Amino acid sequence: MTIEDATSGIDIASPTNGLSSQRPSISLSKSPSATYPRSPASKDASRWQRGNTAASAAKPLKPFATEDIKILLLENVNQTGRDILAAQGYQVDVLKTSLPEDELVKRIRDVHVIGIRSKTQLTARVLREAKNLIVIGCFCIGTNQVDTQYAAKHGIAVFNSPFSNSRSVAELVIAEVIALARQLGDRSNELHKGTWNKVSSGCWEIRGKTLGIIGYGHIGSQLSVLAEAMGMTVVFYDVVNLMALGTAKQVPTLETLLGAADFVTCHVPELPETHNMIGRLQFEQMKHGSYLINASRGSVIDIPALIDVMRSGKLVGAALDVYPAEPGGNGDYFTSDLNLWAEDLRSLKNIILTPHIGGSTEEAQSAIGIEVSEALVRYVNEGCTLGAVNMPEVNLRSLTMEEENHVRVIYIHHNVPGVLKKVNEILGDHNVDKQTTDSRGDVAYLMADISDVNASVIKDLYQSLEGLSSRIMTRVLY
Repeated sequence: MTIEDATSGIDIASPTNGLSSQRPSISLSKSPSATYPRSPASKDASRWQRGNTAASAAKPLKPFATEDIKILLLENVNQTGRDILAAQGYQVDVLKTSLPEDELVKRIRDVHVIGIRSKTQLTARVLREAKNLIVIGCFCIGTNQVDTQYAAKHGIAVFNSPFSNSRSVAELVIAEVIALARQLGDRSNELHKGTWNKVSSGCWEIRGKTLGIIGYGHIGSQLSVLAEAMGMTVVFYDVVNLMALGTAKQVPTLETLLGAADFVTCHVPELPETHNMIGRLQFEQMKHGSYLINASRGSVIDIPALIDVMRSGKLVGAALDVYPAEPGGNGDYFTSDLNLWAEDLRSLKNIILTPHIGGSTEEAQSAIGIEVSEALVRYVNEGCTLGAVNMPEVNLRSLTMEEENHVRVIYIHHNVPGVLKKVNEILGDHNVDKQTTDSRGDVAYLMADISDVNASVIKDLYQSLEGLSSRIMTRVLY
């Protein structure tokens, strides 16, 4: 956004026109809903509007720009999220699939907000073309599909939904534990082909068995409670010491867990440390006749090694919901052209293969849509970074309707010495009602509310901050 774009809506000659008799006239968006109404407050809204009283309604802030806020949503983001964004008056463009990188580069150039799920890859090459982009919404748990470091260094915040589908994934794992123990997949496939094969050999109750959970975060801990309710003993391994729920026990090493568990399930992020963390050595450490489940990330399991160990009979069942390479859309794509071992994997007995559906329930997708969209609205309209995965978490209490002649300045900058001194020199001639700043790595984020402003003040503030060498991005909300 150029200075001309940012200031072209100001009517300096008519400082008393506009939304109130005291406010400068600043052109609003050209969208049909020009006032950008705020979305209905959620039950957790008090977290984001601390300090307001019932008598002082929160004052809607708008982006300081004359162009519309353009949003691109990919991969069939849930309708709940779309509705929240559309209610703001934003221009919302929705696609049901992800886009190839070359096409994504073209589509992202003029959007201010992009919403994705797990398939879209927002690489540095893609983000380099996103000249207007201010925020990314990942409507899922993970953010490994986004170059979050590049985004932060260019002032682009990234939000996700780390909790909303935890229950859905935990329930899927419980279902898979039971299905593997009873060989339900094989019996169902056989009967679909007309073969009646009533057997009990190799089929077990899960009561009294041991579940080993690798990664005791939001999913792992919920799974722990469900498994205990089913009569299982739970052990878990995590890189940090955590308080166990129920009678679950943390073990000191991965090897200890693998040697104790009848069922092993993975719930870890995609990191260099977790790449192929279950490989040939770890399969040797597992109990003979045990089972493996992975609903975390496809890179966590050495799948060729899994194929070999299942053919040998050391493992008698497995369930995979994620894979190193996954299709960009639905169709007949899960072949050896995608992953060289796909045909061998599909030929195994008592293996459940699902297409990354761990969080694919109506409840989870609705909750994710609400959580991420509300975070995007707060960031676009108010500059709030609470919950951002790549920015310092900064917030100021909302302005109230009584605070008519205020402006909110957001200055994202390189975290180098002397910046605050220069910023405060610019702000020093004005009445700064509230100010806060924080840093995260090489990036710092400053918010300040300034009172008694007019059109020329807003323009001068913006231009002065844009002129600082430390500047990554300047936003002014009024």
